[in-house]
Amino acid sequence: MREDGKLDYLEFPATDVPAVKTFYGAAFGWRFQDYGPEYAAFSEGLDGGFNGHEGDASPQPLPVLYAHDLEAMQAKVEAAGGVIIKPIYAFPGGRRFHFRDPAGSELAVWSEGLPSSEG
Repeated sequence: MREDGKLDYLEFPATDVPAVKTFYGAAFGWRFQDYGPEYAAFSEGLDGGFNGHEGDASPQPLPVLYAHDLEAMQAKVEAAGGVIIKPIYAFPGGRRFHFRDPAGSELAVWSEGLPSSEG
């Protein structure tokens, strides 16, 4: 069961998604769910994916937390001193926002579906 504020997903940057799929498949036996040519998800202990979307991918691995109420969690992040660097946006599977913590690390928070006012 997904819980607010718990690490839920780990996204890696990938300039060549087919090459990383080949590597992780051969080295560790990972299998993938493709979401177009620039994104491949995996479920290997911790769910995650390789993001090859130019301009969208973080240059470092991106820890992704979960929230049942994305707007409320964004407000909590801001109140605690986090800096929103990508406001809430939709992606296949849900919505998310990105923030920097006080140490400068980039993280994201995601939620399934549409906001309650739209769904």
